[in-house]
Amino acid sequence: MKIKGGRYQICVSGAAKGESVEQGRELASEAGKAIAKARHTLLTGATSGLPEQAASSYKSAGGLMSLGISPAATKIEHVVKYRLPVNQYDCILYTGLHYIGRDTLLINSADAVVSIGGRLGTLHEFTIAMETRTPIGFLQGAGGISNEIEEFLEFLPNAHKELVLFDTDADRLVAKLSSLLDELYEPYASVYK
Repeated sequence: MKIKGGRYQICVSGAAKGESVEQGRELASEAGKAIAKARHTLLTGATSGLPEQAASSYKSAGGLMSLGISPAATKIEHVVKYRLPVNQYDCILYTGLHYIGRDTLLINSADAVVSIGGRLGTLHEFTIAMETRTPIGFLQGAGGISNEIEEFLEFLPNAHKELVLFDTDADRLVAKLSSLLDELYEPYASVYK
């Protein structure tokens, strides 16, 4: 059986713990569904909280392929040491890179990022997206670091503001990211069929 991935690989980034998990649970669920409806592949950091919620919803909505990129070196370490979920993913890549290295691999593997709420790790993933020119959309309404990004953009002269989108609706945000990717990758459209 041949498995065909989605048109684009969309990463969901967000808090694993904290206040924005409770505030963002429904948003993460809607993001997972929107990415599935758009026929994209889902990537997350294979963690709990909002990424786990998005992955569960993606799978329930019939998403094509979900990939978790783990900070752990093995499945045992992923479950026992890091206490992270496994059932929401079609495949998990065990990197052994811990959180910092995992974040870099995750963002570099994505065509775009949907970010929800978040804390320090989410901010780290935003800065990687800016350094790598990866489009990132903030699904607003969960609090956390997502509320501060517009202000950060005001004093970050080398941020790629044209690659940062904001919306309160998951379907609209995924559509905006898809359109931006279509525009950016137009010369390579045949690669993304």
